[in-house]
Amino acid sequence: MQPIHTSRRERRRRASAGGVGSLAALIVAASVGSVPSLGSVPLLARARSDGSVLTGHGTAGPGTAGGATAENTTGAEGEGGGTSGGTGSGEAPPCPEGLRCPDMVMSAPFDLHVDRTTMPGHVLLRAASSLDNHGSGPLELRAHRAGRYGTVVYQAIYGRHGKVRLFRTRAKLVFKYIPGYRYGNPSVENASYWKLEHAAAFELWSVDAKLKALRLVKRGPKVDYCLRDLTRTFPSKASPQAAVYPGCSQDANMTRDVLGTSVGWSDVYPYEYPQQWIDVTGLKGRFAYVQVADPDNLLRESDHENNVSETYVQLPSGRVLGHRVEVSGP
Repeated sequence: MQPIHTSRRERRRRASAGGVGSLAALIVAASVGSVPSLGSVPLLARARSDGSVLTGHGTAGPGTAGGATAENTTGAEGEGGGTSGGTGSGEAPPCPEGLRCPDMVMSAPFDLHVDRTTMPGHVLLRAASSLDNHGSGPLELRAHRAGRYGTVVYQAIYGRHGKVRLFRTRAKLVFKYIPGYRYGNPSVENASYWKLEHAAAFELWSVDAKLKALRLVKRGPKVDYCLRDLTRTFPSKASPQAAVYPGCSQDANMTRDVLGTSVGWSDVYPYEYPQQWIDVTGLKGRFAYVQVADPDNLLRESDHENNVSETYVQLPSGRVLGHRVEVSGP
């Protein structure tokens, strides 16, 4: 296991955001399987036995689209079609005027490690990831089952006085199996969770001597995220002090679910976790390890031009050359 140290500039950037200490502690906890579970967060967002949904913003009655109460919603609007792909796939839906939309961004990939043991004969470039909400309102997704395997997902966006509007999305949840293997650490139990499909993308781009992107070389396997309040990385008056959205549901028979990330909170995954890597076997030269939030433009955000962050790295040594954060593309 070869650690690749984060640059001093990036450490100062994360420290100034107020999250470096708590982030490091949570990454250590997550690597041994002790991240918050569905039942361990004070304010929960999960289905209740009567079919209603308890969220951090109130209780939504059964039988309504995505779990919204009739007095809280002004309608659910459908989104057009689209295809799943890489950076910037599909047309980005707008943030309606007067509503407090989320703004999902990725921190620059950090805690890079060269892994030569997980897959014999392969070299994996591992990195931690942090999906952050820098918007004025929470990212909240309300889902219900549609048939045996399908889900219908609405995005709940709150107004200035707490009223919510629901917008039907192209997003879907998947019940994803996660093996218990933790790189460099003892394994934990295997488990399955409901996650947002294509919430993020990991890409490796070749770059020139001036770190300008040349071409897409590889993609990583990690694309699905829980969406949760794991750590409060950007405290502000708009950011709740306690977690609102818990860890993802493990109930294979769930009929309704709520996923989300509050303002100023992040969903963080350490480099030891499954699929937190890109296969860089045989590659030499300068590259950009790129992480993209909402690559398929499934969500309504206040800003779609800051979803990409990247860390520049020299291969095969793994030496970090710098970072670029909150940009529109590689």
